[in-house]
Amino acid sequence: MRLIISFAALFLSVLLLQLSSGGVGPLDVLSGTQLGFTAGQIGLLGSAHFFGFFIGCWWAPRLMGSVGHSRAFAAFTATGAIGLLAHMLVVDAYAWALMRVASGLCIAGCYTVIEAWLQAKVENANRGRMMGTYRMVDTGGSLAAQLMIGVLAPASYVSYNLLALLCCAALLPLTLTRMPQPETGTAPRLRPGIAWALSPLAVAGVVVSGVSTASFRMVGPLYGAEVGLSADQIGFFLAAFVLGGALAQWPAGWAADRNDRRWVLIWFSGLSVAACGVTVAFSGLGLAAIFGAALIFGATTFPIYSISAAHAHDWARDEQRVELSAALMFFYALGAIAAPLTTSWLIDVYGPPALFAFIAAAHVGLLIFGLIRMRRRPASDMRNPYVWIPRTSFLVGRIFRRPR
Repeated sequence: MRLIISFAALFLSVLLLQLSSGGVGPLDVLSGTQLGFTAGQIGLLGSAHFFGFFIGCWWAPRLMGSVGHSRAFAAFTATGAIGLLAHMLVVDAYAWALMRVASGLCIAGCYTVIEAWLQAKVENANRGRMMGTYRMVDTGGSLAAQLMIGVLAPASYVSYNLLALLCCAALLPLTLTRMPQPETGTAPRLRPGIAWALSPLAVAGVVVSGVSTASFRMVGPLYGAEVGLSADQIGFFLAAFVLGGALAQWPAGWAADRNDRRWVLIWFSGLSVAACGVTVAFSGLGLAAIFGAALIFGATTFPIYSISAAHAHDWARDEQRVELSAALMFFYALGAIAAPLTTSWLIDVYGPPALFAFIAAAHVGLLIFGLIRMRRRPASDMRNPYVWIPRTSFLVGRIFRRPR
């Protein structure tokens, strides 16, 4: 019973963190638009978030080793709350970018602490249930956060204060749990080269995944506003994207476990290109068409990270898997940092369809690279089961690693 309560406390912290962090991105876009920020400045905010996210992934395990899990979690939560509360005190795009670095640092750090705690408590007997519940809570919180945009007034201290309150509330379940803190394990070494050495195609896949999801989640609200969606409609637009990604994970896993993963990745890339065209074509056909296109786009792009990771792990030895997961997260972060700034500039110069033209070009490149790699070497003889992996911290590979 105490173990169940401990997991419940951790999952409640995850839910509150998702409600806080998932709401700030769209809110910043709507607020920046109302305050007269340029499209490039709005894109900078999204890139700054993922820059802070990368720093947090690298720093959090080391901070946990110095001060412990609870104190590290409190420090990261305070950093995120400060970044949220400061928004309406200093109304400047570049100051907001620094605040978004703080929010990205907070999310990566807090998830690292939570996942280290989960890894210490999980056992083979409860691993499957814990993984499923974790994914469900994470996705459910992300969906709810997108829908909050309809009730958060842009450029309002009250809106940012509400998100800061949710961020602070995430402290309570984890810090008040009576379960003892786990031992602090060694942080995985960040060796990006290990991923490229094992599978260049997997590296390309996670970079394109970062480009796709970061562009849509951080700049998608700008696209929605440009094509005439209201704030609450933008929330449903983003939620449809997340829902499509969640619904596609099972069929994507079924296909990836029964076929050459490279072909599955190529097919999903091709479908992503088609989904980009559908999204642009449906932008003037009414709300149902726009939301349906967003759902299709999420279904075709979301599974690419997990398919790429599964392909990389087919070539890895057991002792390489944690470092490989961290390396893949590194390359995902690179794509996510670069994409919002690039796509917002393209929208500013060429209009809303440029967002999906850029994403489609990235997937065309992945498709071509996949065909080239298939000519270079055969598929791996070793196959690990497909696992839907959240993109949360460098430690996520530990709790989603299946023991042999």
